[in-house]
Amino acid sequence: MLIPLGGVRLAGTDQQGPSDEKAVSPVNMKLVGGAALGLATMLVLSSCGSGGSGGGGDTQAAGDGQVTLKMVAADYGDGPGKPNSGETFWKGVTDEFTKANPNIKVEVQVINWNDIDKQVATMVQNGQVPDILQTGDYSGFVEDGLLHKVDEVLSPNVSGDMLQKFAEFGKVDGTAYGIPFVSSARALFYNKDLFEQAGIAEPPKTWDELKAAAEKLKAKGVTQPFGLPLGQEEAQAESFLWMLGNGGGYKDASGKWAINSAQNVETFTYMKGLVDAGLTTPNPGTKDRKTVWEDFGAGKVGMVNGGPMSIPIFDAAGLKNYGVAPIPGKAGPLDTTLGVMDWIMAFNKNGHAAEIKKFFDFFYTGAAAQKISDTYKLLPVTNGGIQKLSGDEKLKPFLDALPNASFYPFQDPKWATLNPAIKQTIGGAVKDDPAKVLGELQKTAEAAG
Repeated sequence: MLIPLGGVRLAGTDQQGPSDEKAVSPVNMKLVGGAALGLATMLVLSSCGSGGSGGGGDTQAAGDGQVTLKMVAADYGDGPGKPNSGETFWKGVTDEFTKANPNIKVEVQVINWNDIDKQVATMVQNGQVPDILQTGDYSGFVEDGLLHKVDEVLSPNVSGDMLQKFAEFGKVDGTAYGIPFVSSARALFYNKDLFEQAGIAEPPKTWDELKAAAEKLKAKGVTQPFGLPLGQEEAQAESFLWMLGNGGGYKDASGKWAINSAQNVETFTYMKGLVDAGLTTPNPGTKDRKTVWEDFGAGKVGMVNGGPMSIPIFDAAGLKNYGVAPIPGKAGPLDTTLGVMDWIMAFNKNGHAAEIKKFFDFFYTGAAAQKISDTYKLLPVTNGGIQKLSGDEKLKPFLDALPNASFYPFQDPKWATLNPAIKQTIGGAVKDDPAKVLGELQKTAEAAG
């Protein structure tokens, strides 16, 4: 996503998931606990597959002067017709880099999104810190001084090409620590064939129009008129999109946590009505986005929120006749959307800033960054990358949405603890009492840190 993109998280994004620290302070204990709570979580973008076990550690120069960098990366799943594409992608990148830089070797461990937070937290807690981490959040690591500043590991010409709005979100107290890796935005996908069969002339613009369309789809036998994934993979993203539609969000305009705001309670009450009427994915709190996107690709879902990373899943399922529209809000289509970023960052323990800088510069100035966008339909985070994709009609709605995107509050270190709690519990707000579920999350937010 965007992470999660997630995101984006974002991402993050989808887009998106918590970082956890070593256990030498109350903050660290809190964050490691947060990772345990989020055992099955996902950050903003697609989760699938897993790399082998193991972790990072101190990396010293070998007798011949070669330095080995340890890298941990999130698995974005298999591209269409490309099994194990995450591991294959990084092997291609690192092999090419080592050819150009024979004294630097990069060993990459690819871990699926559901496990990466917990495994990285364990690595850090045990002192086995990688040199490089690519995942959905960075801010939690900043609090304990574990990361290099961006200007220590990225050349000015590379950082200068980053999308400025995205790069700003990599800062904590004015200093950049997180480097945008890939991004994503969200929109409403709808099945044109199912819409035609149900007599729906155009995609919905408001919640009530969405409900009316869902009722028509249900009457025609569509089992999931609206796909609603509120499972642990990315519940924070789907929830945020609905909150935005009613002027809500995780924080209010003053920057205070507002999870149980009147707008958000009203939003989840409306969503619960859709669920109770059988107009959504059954038991949304148990359904992950990848599963619902696969159902959309199979023609079982009439409408679903998704991002460019959804497209390979739809393509793999053979679905071609679908449309993309702005996400409906309570009174009209959103004038913003969820922007998700995933991040790459450098740990400072092993003293390899110079070698990391060479690798980062290689990644962003060569073909690697473009290749990961092409493989997974994720969006670039550089101006140059956006320009290269400007002619892709499938990506155009998402590229157009990026400049006005809204983001998770991932610059707040409390997000690292709150995010897994949201993923685990917010799905209950469309099953039980929305005010009670959101109220408990508000207490978690206010107590975190």
